[in-house]
Amino acid sequence: MKKLCAAALCAGAFFLCACSAGETQNQGEVQNQGEAQNQEETEAGSGNGEEIILATTTSTQDSGLLDAILPVFEDETGYSVSVVSVGSGEAMTMGENGEADVLLVHSPAAEEEFVAGGHADEDGRMDVMYNDFVLVGPKDDPAGIAASAPDDAVEAFRKLADTRSTFISRSDESGTHQKELAIWEACGIQPEEDWYVEAGTGMGAVLEMTNEMLGYTLSDRATWLNLGLDEDLMIVCEKDESGILYNQYGVICVNPEKNENINHEGAKAFQKWIVSEETQELIGQYGVEEFGSPLFTPDAQQG
Repeated sequence: MKKLCAAALCAGAFFLCACSAGETQNQGEVQNQGEAQNQEETEAGSGNGEEIILATTTSTQDSGLLDAILPVFEDETGYSVSVVSVGSGEAMTMGENGEADVLLVHSPAAEEEFVAGGHADEDGRMDVMYNDFVLVGPKDDPAGIAASAPDDAVEAFRKLADTRSTFISRSDESGTHQKELAIWEACGIQPEEDWYVEAGTGMGAVLEMTNEMLGYTLSDRATWLNLGLDEDLMIVCEKDESGILYNQYGVICVNPEKNENINHEGAKAFQKWIVSEETQELIGQYGVEEFGSPLFTPDAQQG
């Protein structure tokens, strides 16, 4: 009996030691897994769910580009992005008022004024990508632009005025509106008659109005392609060799001294991300599968 009890005691002691060792090992594994998970979360990004406000143009929103690339930024950095889609002019006004953290806009001259006015951070403005503007109109083309001025924007606008063809203007101080005004100025024309319709709204809405009214309008190529309104409308003028239809986009971090609510760290993360080589490749791939060519050409300067 004593031998059996001793054996039993030894077996029990061994069992307890084994359990204790197993628990210690399991605790170590759990701790290591937790540390690995924390390391992965740290590597994924430091945003910790913080929000940044991106003021951008309706053309970037309506093109579908942001829907394609922003989830990547959010996953990689941990920041969430609240997109405010307005014209470039209004986006920069938001920046001036400290109501946005970062801007993605396409009105280079106004952007340079924004930076010169002290509204940007120390890095100023950075190129991101470009595409071009196109003049679209009804397929029967009553102004006769496609036949006589398919690659001459100034002459095309002159024909619009001469024929009093319905033209729908953004009229919202956007980059597209500024480009349109520059072309009218090059023509020496100030359109003010009934055929000139001032919409005061975004690119997608203006293209829909143009489709309904069977008129003409100036659009960025990406939004035009993405909306697919080519049943009744078509491009009547494009690829002007003078460069007047060139459409450059830039990214600007708002000066953090505007107010304490500016998320400068998040804005900086976005700026660095969108000009990075990896994101530039994403931008260059957008539209290729559906349209056969990219809707934007990345052109950030790699440091």
